[in-house]
Amino acid sequence: MHPPCRLRHSAPRPRRRFCTKGTAVKYRPPRWLPGGHAQTIWPVTLKGKSPPYRRERWETPDGDFVDLDWVDPETVVPPRISVPTVVLFHGLEGSSQSPYARELMLAVHARGWRGVVLHYRGCSGEPNRLPRFYHSADSAEIDWVLRRLAGAHFSPLLAVGISLGGNLILKWLGEQGADAGRVLCAAVAVCAPHDLARVSVHLERGVNRIYTRNFLNTLIPRALAKAERFPELLDAERIRRARNLTEYDEAVTAPVHGFRDAADYYARASAKPLLMAVRVPTLVLNAANDPFVPCELLPEPHEVSTQVCFELQEFGGHVGFVGGKLPGRIDWLPRRLLRWFDEYLPHETQPECG
Repeated sequence: MHPPCRLRHSAPRPRRRFCTKGTAVKYRPPRWLPGGHAQTIWPVTLKGKSPPYRRERWETPDGDFVDLDWVDPETVVPPRISVPTVVLFHGLEGSSQSPYARELMLAVHARGWRGVVLHYRGCSGEPNRLPRFYHSADSAEIDWVLRRLAGAHFSPLLAVGISLGGNLILKWLGEQGADAGRVLCAAVAVCAPHDLARVSVHLERGVNRIYTRNFLNTLIPRALAKAERFPELLDAERIRRARNLTEYDEAVTAPVHGFRDAADYYARASAKPLLMAVRVPTLVLNAANDPFVPCELLPEPHEVSTQVCFELQEFGGHVGFVGGKLPGRIDWLPRRLLRWFDEYLPHETQPECG
């Protein structure tokens, strides 16, 4: 069973039997930022330096597009020298300017590595062309992006998924099994909602509804704009009536993407049933005080493969992990992720992970 969600003296010990490598590092929040809600909300307000992004647009096979923001090594890298590439899959309504994305890409750049943030369709600041949106079941898009990167010899390739992006990368890893090792060296999923049906119910309760409302403040206007362009697919009045994520998914995600209803979408999108099939070294990082994903909804020992290292931190909130003096910065998380990747990087004369 999981350790208690409310711990007073020490962080829960990581389940070492799931870790083939790597050492857990305890996150200690600053005294001025107590509690899971504060550790979740405060990081979103942080303003910081933006990485030196270079934008690139990829045309998708179905006639749409996605935008990727790159950070490149400052020095010219000889063709046969392997430079790690970290690809980030952001969270719901995130982007390359999300604080966690900025901090991770700055850390990647400081190392002389290459980094890239994939913007899901419609998340780069420009509406996508097609009726479809992004969603938590769309591991086919993740597969296309990762295989294109691998085919362009961006190796060794390392993946980070944040929240919704964490569920996506875990779903892809489980679906691909051993074949994922031909593409990725290692992966990390941070605060991923592995069980979408139960997480959506949890977000409809009490104070958690403030997070739902924050998401709907951007999701609904975007969906209404789509309804104007594609009225045959979307019911604008039904979209306006959505008061939680389940109602939004009933009105938008399900009808546009071919799901029977929200329950069907959640069942087909959740990564939890696929975790036993993961064959790439993967860190699954969560916080016990995450208001989005309570620890009773996290995977049990018998539900993950031996390639999965489950790490439950006592603190951190939902993708928080702020450190330092006021106002602080998200510095612990990039250090933890890069330390994990260090354990799995191949020798530079053997750049292929498969």
